[in-house]
Parts: sequence; structure tokens; C-alpha cells
Amino acid sequence: MSIPAALALAASTPPSGGAPPQGSLLPLLIQGALIFLVFYFLVIRPARTRQKEHATMLDALKPGDKVVCAGGIHATVVGVTDATVQVRIADQVRIDVERASITTIKNPV
Repeated sequence: MSIPAALALAASTPPSGGAPPQGSLLPLLIQGALIFLVFYFLVIRPARTRQKEHATMLDALKPGDKVVCAGGIHATVVGVTDATVQVRIADQVRIDVERASITTIKNPV
């Protein structure tokens, strides 16, 4: 039998028994929901929690706090504005850094 004849024969024969297509879709939907739930609890929820904690920490910044910046710079907060924080890294040396680049507060005053 040639390939085109076999394809024509396969296309013309009705499917034999089996479950309707809607019945086989339900397990896939359940699996997808379970995978999403696992992904949510292992990845999304902890990331949101860390993001909220970081935002709370940044809102609590005040002059005199000892902080560590994202680049590893240890400094003392001198001034705080909406977008930037002025920090002292040495005597008579002050720099402005983005508020989001503050990673931790070492010693809150």
C-alpha cells in the first residue's frame, strides 16, 4: 500500500471508541492548575513578600542609619528624598544613591 493510499484510508475511517475530546481535556486542566499553584507558592509569593519587606525598610530610612548599598558600599545616611538618599562614605565625602540601591540597614539608630 502506498503512503497516500494509507493516509486516505486512515482519514476515511471513523475513530474507534475512545473518550470524547472534552473528557481528555479535564486532566490537563487539573495538571495546569496544580503546576500554577506550586509555582505560585514556591516563586511568586516569596518574591512578593521580599519586595514588600524591602519597600517597608526603604520607607523607614532616616538620617544616621548605617546602610549597605547594592555595590557593597557601607555608608551612613545623611539625607533622604523621594528618589535618592545622600550617604556619607568617608569624612567629607557624600554621595547620592538611588533609594532602591539600599539593600540592608546594618544598625538602625
